[in-house]
Amino acid sequence: MYPEPVAHVKQALTAAGAQDTVTVFETKVPTAAAAATALGCELAAIANSLVFDLEGTPLLILASGAARVDVRKVAAQLGASKIRRATPDFVLAHTGQEVGGVAPLGHPEKIRTVLDESLAAHPLLWAGAGDHNSMFSISYEDLRRITEAEEMPVR
Repeated sequence: MYPEPVAHVKQALTAAGAQDTVTVFETKVPTAAAAATALGCELAAIANSLVFDLEGTPLLILASGAARVDVRKVAAQLGASKIRRATPDFVLAHTGQEVGGVAPLGHPEKIRTVLDESLAAHPLLWAGAGDHNSMFSISYEDLRRITEAEEMPVR
């Protein structure tokens, strides 16, 4: 039995035609560094799911674990005046998942998504799967396809 947010991610993966590769760890992996250590992969191969507030609506940025998102650059590319980091309550309300466990999909409603193009350098990516103990693996192309993300540089 999986926690509800993880079950939603698993269902969303298979509904989108992707493999259910969800892995559950005994220890928490709430940060990209913790996940990379647990998985034995490069920090840059972790696809962080970062939620921002774009003029009152959620914006999900899938960024490399090794990247720091330049919100001004992303806002300019999107033609927006400003984006800011969302509060934990805003994240939970829009994703059904807590900060540190947010997945790229499995949310109550579709969220506009940006994909850090630097992630394309990795043949296998790992992303959060809905809680602090779960991750799933996926290729860059499949991640772009299932999230319908806009590709762009984010740092």
